[in-house]
Amino acid sequence: MIKAVFFDIDGTLVSFNTHTIPQSTRKALDMLKEKGIKIFIATGRPKHLMENAIGNIQFDGYITLNGAHCFTADHQDIYKKCIPQDDIKRLIAYIGKHPEHAFVFVQENTWFITNITESVKEVSKMVEVEIPEVFPAEHAKDKEILQVMGYFGEEHNNEIFKSVLKHCTPMRWFPLFTDIIAKGTSKSMGIDRILAYYNIDLKDTIAFGDGGNDIPMLQHAGTGIAMGNAAKSVQDAADYVTSTVDEDGILRALQHFNIL
Repeated sequence: MIKAVFFDIDGTLVSFNTHTIPQSTRKALDMLKEKGIKIFIATGRPKHLMENAIGNIQFDGYITLNGAHCFTADHQDIYKKCIPQDDIKRLIAYIGKHPEHAFVFVQENTWFITNITESVKEVSKMVEVEIPEVFPAEHAKDKEILQVMGYFGEEHNNEIFKSVLKHCTPMRWFPLFTDIIAKGTSKSMGIDRILAYYNIDLKDTIAFGDGGNDIPMLQHAGTGIAMGNAAKSVQDAADYVTSTVDEDGILRALQHFNIL
């Protein structure tokens, strides 16, 4: 029996085309709640950037920053893990030598960016999120940094994660940038923390996602469902592929599995 459903936001709950949640998805969320099934967010977004995406829809809990910060509906922390300061110090030094790359440093309730590039502008437009205020990388020193967003191609992964961010993991869901979190953190780990808190068995869960950072979650949940707009690697990791977010994919999948 399904007791909990986890939803990514961008490309899953929220359309990249309309920047809104389709009416069919809103209907599905209401029906799940009516049946007593708990609904959870599982996103790469920080807490302060969820409201502009999901509006006033009430969820039972939240996995944010790809699992680095998990909390209840009333914002009581369940889990929080910061990037080690040694990694932050090395990254500050790296940015000083490579100013062509932009990096976003994310704290619990705020964030800043080191540089505004064309990639930054493109991603900001795609997810309809304002570009953070610009500060020098040194501003991150001795701060609790929960996530970094690095605007560099995959070809730089080896250099950065072997010698700079040694204790971090990339969670890339778009070619122009990657979310970066402390090792051992993921949406799947976030699911485990949430389930332990609410005393729900993993087999009684479903997860929806569309990006590369959703792969651990889709493979971990009782049933992993990839959106039709997901890349092939994401679809291959899922148990089932539904239609796109704009084609009522969430409602259709829940009906397919006779949950609604």
